[in-house]
Amino acid sequence: MTTTDMTKSRKAADHGRRPPLPEPPTARPPLAPRGGRVSVAVYAEDLILQTGMVQQLRLRPEIELIPEEEADRAQVSLVVVDLVNEPTVQLLHRLQRNTSTRVGLVVGFFEASALQTLIEYGVAAVLRRGEADQDRLVHLVTAIAKGEGVLPGDLLGKLLDHVSSLHRTVLDPRGLSLSTLTAREAEMIRLVSEGYGTAEIAQKTSYSERTVKNVLHEVATRLDLRNRAHAVGYAMRHGLI
Repeated sequence: MTTTDMTKSRKAADHGRRPPLPEPPTARPPLAPRGGRVSVAVYAEDLILQTGMVQQLRLRPEIELIPEEEADRAQVSLVVVDLVNEPTVQLLHRLQRNTSTRVGLVVGFFEASALQTLIEYGVAAVLRRGEADQDRLVHLVTAIAKGEGVLPGDLLGKLLDHVSSLHRTVLDPRGLSLSTLTAREAEMIRLVSEGYGTAEIAQKTSYSERTVKNVLHEVATRLDLRNRAHAVGYAMRHGLI
């Protein structure tokens, strides 16, 4: 944090309000890790949180802290806040546009209603500040760098409930699914995999032969598949049928 930012933080504290979260710079190519270390940029909503997080990570040889002027090139962007509020959402939105970094969140108080926000803005991992000792922080950062996701057990359960609710109330009534295939498309490809031809699929699904051909053609075009056999193979490899 620069001297100017520290001054802004003090002035904001004097007036009983938090300074805005730091603005991520324009994206540049990611830094090459040195000696296998993970490059990390810290975005905190106040000087105390920033200092505490930096001190925790600075002591570990696995971590390379990135200076503010190169923060956009870090492998991992670590956002440290009390709660997920509007400034946090704005920062996550800006970080999402930087494809060279993955984002982790260390948060004091987390509401289940914020899960949707984390999904939308690509947050890879969450750790509660009360559990953020040095080892857990390093585990979080290294897991993010490896492309893994980390959630506290109770939040994972709530996330699964959220996905189930989304499926039940939004997708099912529209004949959709969370996969790349709709329920109708998956059913037709499953019948293709069982050796049925167009006429038989039409009879079994109560659609016209023309509809069956159109649906299978749409799947092949959308997923860049060469033919029906390729479509069946794709669906089986991805667990869609």
